[in-house]
Amino acid sequence: MPTPALAPRDPLSRAARGWLDHLRVERGSSEHTLKAYQRDLNRYLGFLRAREVASPVEVSEGMVSDFLAHLRTGDEDCPPLAASSAARALVVVRGFHRFLAAEGESADDPAQVVAPPTPARRLPKAISIEEVERLLEAASVGNTPASLRDRALLEVLYGSGARVSEAIGLDIDDIDLGPRGGAGGAQGPGEQGDTAPGAVVRLFGKGSKERIVPLGRYAADALDAWLVRGRPAFATKGRGTPAVFLNQRGGRLSRQSAWSVIQRAAEAADLSGHLSPHTLRHSFATHLLDGGADVRVVQELLGHASVTTTQIYTLVTVRHLREVYAQSHPRAR
Repeated sequence: MPTPALAPRDPLSRAARGWLDHLRVERGSSEHTLKAYQRDLNRYLGFLRAREVASPVEVSEGMVSDFLAHLRTGDEDCPPLAASSAARALVVVRGFHRFLAAEGESADDPAQVVAPPTPARRLPKAISIEEVERLLEAASVGNTPASLRDRALLEVLYGSGARVSEAIGLDIDDIDLGPRGGAGGAQGPGEQGDTAPGAVVRLFGKGSKERIVPLGRYAADALDAWLVRGRPAFATKGRGTPAVFLNQRGGRLSRQSAWSVIQRAAEAADLSGHLSPHTLRHSFATHLLDGGADVRVVQELLGHASVTTTQIYTLVTVRHLREVYAQSHPRAR
């Protein structure tokens, strides 16, 4: 499929077409990617033409910086862009000028040193321990195979800090519930389960990086109950998949279905706000740090390549401490 036309046929448009053709032919970029790049590039070329720039060789570093500022302020035709969207458009502009410089179409790269805007730092969304317990209880109403699966899935997400892709990707061989003292079964908050210590789960994270994460008693008991009393009812309808979490047709549970599980549980627990499987991962990390866990340990449990990624959770903990201090200390206000 040819790259959509860029008109008119002036030096700017010819340069843009050359870069897009390079991406399509040499880099194998998809048409979806090319169309997205072309939208940002068209806006950039329109900005340059409005300033009577006729050729890429006339573009200066200041013009690229002005374009970035223009994206952030907007105009009557286009609303202001968020920092992340403006940064994405700048990536396109930088790629365009880098290509032209490499091809000898321009003497230098005017976009090389223009830095993208820094996105606002969003703190992870976490819910309280009490809200987690309400969510888990809501997921286990009844004793059907579906309710046993839903409780086990949410217990694993919260009990291991797994990403949703890691949880639904689990196979039977990836879990070790340790020595069992009995039939097991999901326990309510405060109840003593019969799972012996030592339950672990093997998770495959980004880049198929493997890590072993311990499972707490409640997660191990919920998994045991699902595997013994729930999963066989779904497995008989499928083709023998080794997946831990199955849908009602016996196939591996999908990401979308996992989202539906937590949405149903959140609604039943009357929890407001947007909850996702990642909310339980955030809550896992936040509650560990609140409980005194070392950030390096949490890093390993979450499978983060860098401790810098994990340290954002310490900001959540500090914010919580400030809120408690402000509400509790007689001289805080």
